[in-house]
Amino acid sequence: MSFISLLREVAARLEASIREFDTVARLGGDEFVVILQDLDDSENAVIQAERVALKIQFQLNQPYLLDPAPGENELNHYSHHCTSSIGITLFHDQSVPVEELMRRADTAMYQAKAAGRDALRFFDPDMQAAVAMRALLERDLRKAVVDAQFVLHFQPQVDASSSVIGAEALVRWQHPERGLVSPAEFIHLAEETGLILPLGHWVLEHACRALAAWSIWPNTAHITLAVNVSARQLRLPNFVDQVLAVIAHTGAPPDKLKLELTESLLLDNAEDIIAKMMALKVHGVGFSMDDFGTGYSSLSYLKRLPLDQLKIDQSFVRHVLSEPNDAAIAKTVVALGHSLGLTVIAEGVETQGQRDFLANHGCYAYQGYLFSRPVSLEGFEAFLKRT
Repeated sequence: MSFISLLREVAARLEASIREFDTVARLGGDEFVVILQDLDDSENAVIQAERVALKIQFQLNQPYLLDPAPGENELNHYSHHCTSSIGITLFHDQSVPVEELMRRADTAMYQAKAAGRDALRFFDPDMQAAVAMRALLERDLRKAVVDAQFVLHFQPQVDASSSVIGAEALVRWQHPERGLVSPAEFIHLAEETGLILPLGHWVLEHACRALAAWSIWPNTAHITLAVNVSARQLRLPNFVDQVLAVIAHTGAPPDKLKLELTESLLLDNAEDIIAKMMALKVHGVGFSMDDFGTGYSSLSYLKRLPLDQLKIDQSFVRHVLSEPNDAAIAKTVVALGHSLGLTVIAEGVETQGQRDFLANHGCYAYQGYLFSRPVSLEGFEAFLKRT
C-alpha cells in the first residue's frame, strides 16, 4: 500500500465514522479536518463531538493491509498500524472567522500530540494563552542562548563545622525585560527544544572557569563545584570529549569538578551512561547522584556507577522532623551511601533542627538556606572570606 493509498483508506474510514451531512476534507500531508453540523446548543455538543472523535480514533486504529513490495509474492501482505491525534473546537455562530476556527483546532491537536499517542483535546482560551506564552518564552530563550543572557549563581556546600567545602553552580536567565528568571521557568523548555545543549555547554564552561580561578589560591583550591548534566547532554556521542575539552581549555582541575546526574537518566541506556562516567572518572571527574530517592533506579545499577556522592532530595529534608516516612528515607540514604563508600550531602537544609537530625544520623555535608542562598560569583567569594 502506497502513502496515497493509505491516505485514501484513512479518508474512507473518516467518512464511515460521520453522518451524511457532515464534511471530511484533507488539509495536506496526513492532516484531515472533520466538520460536524447541527450539534446540540448545550453541553451535549461536547459529548457528541467527543463520541464522534472516539469513533474516528477507533476506526483509524484498526490495522491497514499493506501491499507487497515490488518483486515480492503478490500474496504477501503486511499489517500496518496508525495512531491519531485529534484537536476539537466548538462554535455556535458565524461570528468566528474560519481561519480562527482552524487555528484553534490546530492548537488543540498539537496539545493532543504533546500528550502522547491516541489522544484528543478540546480547545479552550486558557490552552491558547498557555501555548502563546510558551511560544513567546521559546522565542526569548533562543535569543538568550545566542546573546548569552545567562549568569551563574553558586550555592555553598558546607561540612559539619560549617566550613565551605564546595558549591553547586546554578544557572539564571538575565532577561532584558523581566530581570532574573528562575531555572524552574525555562529549564524544562530548554530540554524539550534541545536548547539545553548549548546552554549546558555554557554552564559547564563558565563553571570550569570559576574552578580554574579558585585553584590558584590556597584558601579556595580545595573547593569542589557541582554542575548539573541533562539527559540530552549525556546522550551526545561526544559528551566525554566535550567535557574533557572544556577542562583543558579552561585549566580547571578535573578532580574538583563534580557532575550531578538524576536517577531518571538510568532509565534510558544505562550501559552507555556508565561507560561515559567511567571514561571521565579516569581523568578525575567526580559524580553525584542528585535528588536521590525520587527516581526509580535499580540498586543493581547504583552499585555499578562510579559515584562519589549521594544527594538527599530537599523534599525529604523539608519534612524530616515531621514526617516519619521522610525521616526514614533520609536515614536510609545515609546508610546506603556509607555502605557503598560514598559521601552523602543533604540539600534544602533550612533549619538548625533539620541540620542536627541529619548530623545525628551520619550526614555531615549540607546545602541550603540555613547557610546561604544561591549568590553571584562575587557574592560567593565574599561568603568565603566571611567564613
